[in-house]
Amino acid sequence: MGRSLRSFVLLLTMLALSMTAFAQLNISVSFGPPALPVYEQPVCPNDGYIWTPGYWAWDPDAQSYYWVPGTWVEAPQVGYLWTPPWWGWEAGFYVFHPGWWGPHVGFYGGINYGFGYFGNGFWGGRWEGRHFFYNREVANVNVVNIRNVYNEHVTIVNNTHVAFNGGGGVQARPSPQEEQWAHERHIGPVAAQTQHIDAARSEPALRAAVNRGKPPIAATDRPGNFKGNVVPAREAGAEYRPAEHEAHPGAAGAPERAPAVPTHVKELPPAEKMPPPNTGNAKLDQQYQKQQQKLQAQQEKERQNIEKQQEREHAQLAKQNASAEKQQQVEQKHQQQTQALVQKHAQQRQELQTRQAAAPKEPEGKR
Repeated sequence: MGRSLRSFVLLLTMLALSMTAFAQLNISVSFGPPALPVYEQPVCPNDGYIWTPGYWAWDPDAQSYYWVPGTWVEAPQVGYLWTPPWWGWEAGFYVFHPGWWGPHVGFYGGINYGFGYFGNGFWGGRWEGRHFFYNREVANVNVVNIRNVYNEHVTIVNNTHVAFNGGGGVQARPSPQEEQWAHERHIGPVAAQTQHIDAARSEPALRAAVNRGKPPIAATDRPGNFKGNVVPAREAGAEYRPAEHEAHPGAAGAPERAPAVPTHVKELPPAEKMPPPNTGNAKLDQQYQKQQQKLQAQQEKERQNIEKQQEREHAQLAKQNASAEKQQQVEQKHQQQTQALVQKHAQQRQELQTRQAAAPKEPEGKR
């Protein structure tokens, strides 16, 4: 197989983000991200800034993970908090879930990003009226400049550096409350964050293949400020091993290696059921659930049709006593079909969930 098939990157081109909901599935990769590096948090630059932890993102052009430094970001509006992005092992791939701003901190894979993001919720501060108060137990603030602080001890249960959920990573599922919050009004990363991500992607030293899990810029005091007050990683979260040369998948610190890329539809795991709607309106939930069931039935029918088609083509190859070259061509075709089907179905599911989240909710008393 060529390099593109060995690394197997599926790009789900869901770029349109709305004010109410946006794409949760964006990129999937065949091997997982390195461990999260160990670093210190820079001092908060000003009142109203909220910590957004660093994470590993994927660059399809460089075929490498790269580190997006943690940074302080001014909240887009009063009362909004940041839900960090996260990687999850789903349907045979590592899938990236973008972060978002909203009135509550939602599910972020159970990943311990530190500095208040210890796997669930956010313990680094809270809104009180129009002011954000910082928990000095976990947030690095200068009390001379910022007076709205408090002290609350936090017990950390998940004290690991694993950077992904599922598979050999963190085993965590969203709570019913987190699932409900996922349907709240959200906005995606603000312009300063997008520019910060672009700057990180264009910096070769932040690629995992170069820094071996120990980025020279682990955190900054402001988005995109890579030349000023930057904090280097103290150490890698675990020993880094390049995925292409990994001898022991699942070893501590190694990028988690995925099983072989599914070539045929019949090799795909069973399709997971979509999470039940929870709008607080029983009639609307029933309507949304029927829409989900209809889509799932359509997808299952399409999956069965392609599976039968691939089996017929295998039978024809056997009947024709086809050459090895011809068999390889058909196998590549089947792999492309299977990958395209996974991508299409993920898009369809997300588009339905996005439409449902964006639709106006009719109050119970006004039906």
